[in-house]
Amino acid sequence: MSGIGGIGGRASGIQDIMALRQQIVERSQLLQQVKSPDAAQAASGTQGPAGSFTDTLKGALESVNASQQKASAISEAYEKGEVVDVAKVMLARQEAGVAFEATLQVRNKLLNAYQDIMRMGV
Repeated sequence: MSGIGGIGGRASGIQDIMALRQQIVERSQLLQQVKSPDAAQAASGTQGPAGSFTDTLKGALESVNASQQKASAISEAYEKGEVVDVAKVMLARQEAGVAFEATLQVRNKLLNAYQDIMRMGV
């Protein structure tokens, strides 16, 4: 009987982890929505459409870099024994991983679009 409770506990633990992951993804998307209009407005006011795209892309890459540096710093602090909250460390690493994967997907889509354009006949 206790074995069944253990299985339920593991399933609940996995569900909790998946729920936390979903929250991270949702927060990341919300942050991107909040940051994108500000960057687009600031860039379009000064440089025009080409500047807004490059500024938005640069801002997104800087955001991914910042999240990776934060995760690295928190992981290093945990290894040194300064941070004892392993959940905080794992969430920071997961957030950095999700941001990096999203960046890779955007890069792949841009590369495919570029290749499609280059294949077009004039």
